[in-house]
Amino acid sequence: MAFYRWKSFVDDEDRPEKPRKFGVTEIRGPNHTSLFSQNLLQQDMLECMGQFVDGLKFTGGSESLMPKSFIKEATRLAHEHDIYVSTGDWAEYLLQKGSSSFKEYIQECKQLGFDTVELNTGSLELPEETLLRYIRLIKSHGLKAKPQFAVKFNKADIPPTHARAYGAYVVPTPRTSERVEDVDFLIRKAERCLEAGADMILIDAEDVCKYADSVRADIIAKVIGRLGIEKTMFEASNAKTSEWFIKQYGPNVFLSPQL
Repeated sequence: MAFYRWKSFVDDEDRPEKPRKFGVTEIRGPNHTSLFSQNLLQQDMLECMGQFVDGLKFTGGSESLMPKSFIKEATRLAHEHDIYVSTGDWAEYLLQKGSSSFKEYIQECKQLGFDTVELNTGSLELPEETLLRYIRLIKSHGLKAKPQFAVKFNKADIPPTHARAYGAYVVPTPRTSERVEDVDFLIRKAERCLEAGADMILIDAEDVCKYADSVRADIIAKVIGRLGIEKTMFEASNAKTSEWFIKQYGPNVFLSPQL
């Protein structure tokens, strides 16, 4: 009878020990749509999978709905497992109230144990110099800054995938109102953020990776080639997208998967 041994991922693990400079994985949660207790965080996630997790992101402004005592305990547990803690899409809401509210928000993030503040550049729609100023403000409080960018495109740019007879007429797909993002402009803006002190650039891969096997793979390659794989993190909305990134770029790719 053959002896069977459970596979240990550490046996042939390509990723180095934490803190890692490559292959960083940032999980998303807790959020307001799930029951995420401290016991679940500690037992089911950190104790079982903590060695494979580098970051924990509070999504969708969920931290604004939670008691401060819970947030402090969650950040403490994460730090015990060498996991950094990041905010989600909430800074842009505070900026609507003015720069003084944003500064108070950063100070509170520091007190609650957050390590990284995320800035969704698409939602903020700030002048570039103002965005850079906020990045420097985050850094001045001893926190890391993570600007988020998204690439948008017209669905008409996607080739049809349904079967058709050779030479058959294909009805053109109507152009949508989605804005076609200038990728070079996005990259230049991200480069300026890095020059201003940003620690990581987060790319929302929702639109990019819906069609990653066709026309969008070139965009991903261009972003990584210009910014560097060690400075670019991709937010993946499903397991198939995460798998695609790992197959294409290996274990060194930075991912923020949806659990």
